[in-house]
Amino acid sequence: MKNSKNSIPEDVYVGYIRSLFQDVGVLPLGALCYALIAVLLYYKTGQVAQLLLGPLMLVAGIWRYFKITRVDHALISDYASALAWERRYLWWGSMHGVVVGAFGFVSIFWGNDSFAELAAVSAILCGTITIAGRNYGSRKMVSVLTLTIVFPIALALMMKGDIYHFILGMFIAPFMLVVMKMAELVRTVLFTAISEEKRSTRLAQRFDRALNTMPHGLLMLNNEERVVVSNAQAAEMLGFRSSEQMLGRTLKSLLMRGVASGLLSQRDYAYAEEHLSKALREGRDRKVLLSMTNGRHFEFAAREGHDEVGVLTFEEVTSRVEAEEKIRFMARYDSLTSLPNRAYFHEKVTEAMAAGDQDRLCGLAVLDLDDFKSVNDTLGHPVGDGLIYAMAERLSAFGSDNVRISRFGGDEFMIFFNQVDSEAAFSAQFDEIFGALRGEVDVAGHAMRLQASGGAVVVSVRDGDVDSMIVKADLALYKAKELGKNGWRLFETEMDVAFRNRQIMKADLRSAIEARNLRVVYQPIVDARTMRIASCEALCRWDHPELGLVSPSVFIPLAEEMGLISEISSVVLDAACKECAKWPEQIGVSVNLSAKDFRSSDVVNKVRSALQAADISPNRLEIEVTETALLNDTEATIAYIRTLKGLGVRIALDDFGTGYSSLSYLHTLPLDKVKIDGSFVANLKEGQRSLYLLQGVVDLSRKLGLAVTVEGVERFDQLKLLESFVKPDLLQGFLFGPALTASGIETMAEMKQPVVTKARAGRNRLSL
Repeated sequence: MKNSKNSIPEDVYVGYIRSLFQDVGVLPLGALCYALIAVLLYYKTGQVAQLLLGPLMLVAGIWRYFKITRVDHALISDYASALAWERRYLWWGSMHGVVVGAFGFVSIFWGNDSFAELAAVSAILCGTITIAGRNYGSRKMVSVLTLTIVFPIALALMMKGDIYHFILGMFIAPFMLVVMKMAELVRTVLFTAISEEKRSTRLAQRFDRALNTMPHGLLMLNNEERVVVSNAQAAEMLGFRSSEQMLGRTLKSLLMRGVASGLLSQRDYAYAEEHLSKALREGRDRKVLLSMTNGRHFEFAAREGHDEVGVLTFEEVTSRVEAEEKIRFMARYDSLTSLPNRAYFHEKVTEAMAAGDQDRLCGLAVLDLDDFKSVNDTLGHPVGDGLIYAMAERLSAFGSDNVRISRFGGDEFMIFFNQVDSEAAFSAQFDEIFGALRGEVDVAGHAMRLQASGGAVVVSVRDGDVDSMIVKADLALYKAKELGKNGWRLFETEMDVAFRNRQIMKADLRSAIEARNLRVVYQPIVDARTMRIASCEALCRWDHPELGLVSPSVFIPLAEEMGLISEISSVVLDAACKECAKWPEQIGVSVNLSAKDFRSSDVVNKVRSALQAADISPNRLEIEVTETALLNDTEATIAYIRTLKGLGVRIALDDFGTGYSSLSYLHTLPLDKVKIDGSFVANLKEGQRSLYLLQGVVDLSRKLGLAVTVEGVERFDQLKLLESFVKPDLLQGFLFGPALTASGIETMAEMKQPVVTKARAGRNRLSL
């Protein structure tokens, strides 16, 4: 049989034409290769035509590629449509072939270069190899491409003017016939394969689906929903001795057999019969999962069949269902406590709030174990997990339809009360739960005490949602911890206001720091002998545009919490050095750096840059170090302090006597001065013990070669005692005036403190 479109079946011809529009990825690659070769020939020969043909071949190839790929194969559905699309394909291929053929002709005939001839012949013949494999579906396309691409080479060779090129051109003609013959051979082989496939498919259409080796049960039902084909697996799963016993039975009777044996509930039977029958009647795919009373699970799938035959497959999916249930449990419940996790708790509480009376009151409480981090750090995470489990056990005892309990994450638990009568009733109920948590538990041989803090909120369901309730309960928890832990607080509106104000103040403080809107004032440090200003301590002040002057005791902790304290240190350090440069040479300035500043070597660069920018002598700057800065990484901090000391900067230990190991620092740090905390001065009037203690600290410091500044001098009687019995080097306190501006310090630089006359006048009358 000749493989023409008139001698082969129409469906085979349609398949041939469809093949022309498949696997066209090679076209852009071939077009790119032709274009690059043309550009190469242009640089080799200087022939302008190559520069034009290169892009033209690239455009033609890509244009043909996009034309082919945009064709929907579903449009080629019958003989007429296939014939129409073949004509379009011939037009696109002809245009592409003409351009490529022109490239070959120009390169050989007008090239006058052996490399150009070789490149053109090589490129064209390489591309020709794909003609048969790519276009076998259309004999015309094979002929057209062979003539438009290969023939121009033969023609150009024959027109070169010498007998050798002419003979070589003649030899290409048989090659063209070979290409067309190869395409015919491919068509013949494929036609034979397609014919055999159709024949075998018709013979095995029903039986291939009923192979007894398949792992699924299979039933084929006619339009009356009676079994016409079944396999051994189906018989075994449904309790029949053989598949032949199932033939002729209806789907309904098979399902009823399961009900009669007690394996299938009446409800599941009705559901399966309705949906599977409907799917078979309407020719739609549908899956139904049935759970048997013996714990097994089967998944039935109705699939559209052929020749009015419906296909029903089913398999046992018990393992899969159990695995899915386990995964679902893991996704919804905490693995340690088996309590609902955050997401599932949120989902169930949202559902509970959406149901029922919207005017009812509901409550939400959050519980957090006190000092839980220290348990993990000291005893290990397994002990910490044991403590969490013990907490969950005690809470679970209060779970009910009205009370939902969740482990929200870490050591945090949530309790939702779906309905409460009043705030008082809620408080009484939560007091009972909170009280039941207290007590000792044994965790891996460790006797531990459960102690938690809690926060709670009661709202009307109509006026609340889960997220807002969690926020309010967290605010109440924060307040409970602030008040000393081991207790719980009910949310009050003031907590929300305070929280929002705090957040606003944080934002304002950040803006003030970025804009450098903080100002620096200076508290005088007076020489105890001359009562003249010897130095000043730089202090930061924040003038809020709405709140006015904000106390450092408020904004400094905020800055530390926000991680901005180092930025404040930079502001104060730069301003203090610049102002000190304007003062008399004998007056220095002290700047207190935070503990965070000493966590990095940047502190040295920061001080060095401030000194250079102000152009002052390093010995006029005094860096005050608190004991807090020494606690985190003592060795690194001491190294930074030694480096600062090497710059010529003076170092003072601030708030001496209030830390943990002050005496050990006196001989390990390169100190110049010790600043004795004002708490020593405040207790002077209480008796001789306070005075002796202060005298001992001052004497010890002096013996170590350290200057001594006493802070907190606020009254005349304190000054009298200090001058008479302690005799410090420097004094600091409100008695000598409040913190001043830089210009105020400059004005008072040469003035003697007026308090000295009055203080010293009464020195002779002083007694203890």
